[in-house]
Amino acid sequence: MIRIGVLTASDRASAGIYEDISGMAIQETMQEYLTTEFEIVYRCIPDVQDTIEETLMELCDKEVCSLVVTTGGTGPAPRDLTPEATEVVCDKMMPGFGELMRQVSLQYVPTAILSRQTAGIRNKSLIYRGAIYRNG
Repeated sequence: MIRIGVLTASDRASAGIYEDISGMAIQETMQEYLTTEFEIVYRCIPDVQDTIEETLMELCDKEVCSLVVTTGGTGPAPRDLTPEATEVVCDKMMPGFGELMRQVSLQYVPTAILSRQTAGIRNKSLIYRGAIYRNG
C-alpha cells in the first residue's frame, strides 16, 4: 500500500490554538482525487527547523512514504523555515514544482508570489510543499 505523509508546520496548530485546516484539506483532496489505495501518515509540528527536518526524515526513512506533502512555514517571516528544512534533508531539489505552483497559485491568491514553494527527493520519497486549491 502506498503511504503518503502529510506534515503541517505550524506553532499555533501544533499547540492546539486552532484547527489544522490546511492539513485536513490536503488529506481530503488526496481522498477525493486518488484512485489507488493509500494510507495517510499525518504529523502536525511546531515551525522549528530541526523539528521539521527530523519529521521529514522520519516520514521518508522510517514511515517509507512515497510522497510527503507539507503545509505551513513557507512565507517570508523569520519563523517560516520549511523550504530550508526541505533543502537540508533532500538529495536533489526539484525547482520546477515551486515555479509551477506559484504560477497557478497567483490565479487564486495575489500574495502567492511571496510563497517559497519547493520540492525535492529524499531516497525514494518526493517531498512537496505547495498549495492545493479547491473550488468552493
